[in-house]
Amino acid sequence: MPSRTSGQPRWPVSICAPVMSRRYLVFAPVSVLVTSVLWSACGGSTAPLQSPQPQPSTSQSALQVFALDASVDDAQSDVLAQLLDAATEAEVPVDASTDAAQDGPCPSDMIHVEHDFCPRVERKCVKKELNKPNRIVLCHKFQEGSTKCLEPRQHLDYCIDKYEYPNRAGAHPPWMVSWYDAEATCRSLGKRICWDWEWVAACEGPQEKPFPYGWERDNTKCNIDNIWMEPRLKEMYSKDKAVAARELARVDQSVPSGAMPGCVSDLGVHDLTGNMDEWVSRVVKRDDKEKSMWAGLKGGAWGHVRNACRPMTTSHPPDFTYYFITFRCCADPKGKPAFVPPGISRPPAQQPADRAPIPTPVNPPGPSKQKVRPENDGK
Repeated sequence: MPSRTSGQPRWPVSICAPVMSRRYLVFAPVSVLVTSVLWSACGGSTAPLQSPQPQPSTSQSALQVFALDASVDDAQSDVLAQLLDAATEAEVPVDASTDAAQDGPCPSDMIHVEHDFCPRVERKCVKKELNKPNRIVLCHKFQEGSTKCLEPRQHLDYCIDKYEYPNRAGAHPPWMVSWYDAEATCRSLGKRICWDWEWVAACEGPQEKPFPYGWERDNTKCNIDNIWMEPRLKEMYSKDKAVAARELARVDQSVPSGAMPGCVSDLGVHDLTGNMDEWVSRVVKRDDKEKSMWAGLKGGAWGHVRNACRPMTTSHPPDFTYYFITFRCCADPKGKPAFVPPGISRPPAQQPADRAPIPTPVNPPGPSKQKVRPENDGK
């Protein structure tokens, strides 16, 4: 059982080690500077991975946040229905199983980004919260113009999906997928998992903001800060698909892709922070000992955690699965060689296959009506 401090349950991932950012030159908005400070979490020694997809133990998956609210009322159901309507009306759905038209360097359902990325940046936080249950510092507001690039910039040129897989407005992203599942599924579409540099660049946009929507954390823009609902791990990992589906639906606080119109970066990429955690391939340094090895998780899901562009969770191995973990795909522009960051080895190759079924949860609660309040009011 997860412990609670000050009425807050703790979320499952370690979140506290730095990850950094970049400078832009994009094919939608223009180029700019760098920014961002954060601490992502983690630690743990690197243990060689044997078989993919072992089920994590209860202690490995312990979560925490604030109060418990497992009830679903008519008001929440109405809100969820309105969000779904907004998402489906926002854009004509793109079928991820078919090839999107491609007149330019990227398919029409992807965004083309070209940017000089700064792998490590520093930014001044002017409003922060020490979140004891999760053992992290959350920055609620950054000072504009305080960014410093601390490492040489790296040129990026890539395509990224507008939405989480299946890259369709109004869809429900898959859950319970490992990095292996995500990479195999992207490969089946002629794509790949995004490198963490690419994910951050798409999130911060040309002005390299710490959040896709600006300089201050805002739970009205993206699906974050929801009241904790404790999952029943035995049921969630049950081999009985009906049992697992019921439990996954019971704790599903996600919204349909594109349902929150303010949760979009200046480049037009949706739902990067909050809603669901997303697998990426990490730019791993030679002396790196993180448990996630070549993989990482970005975005922070729907809880009260590090829902910003820079932080990354590195405390889970690539075969880890969980109820709010999903992915989106990236690709190399037409005619360009496969991108691998300098000095970095490619992640292990995966046989192309659709390994990410789209769920259809029955009566999910959706976002909580009340939101988690910062421990010190973010002062």
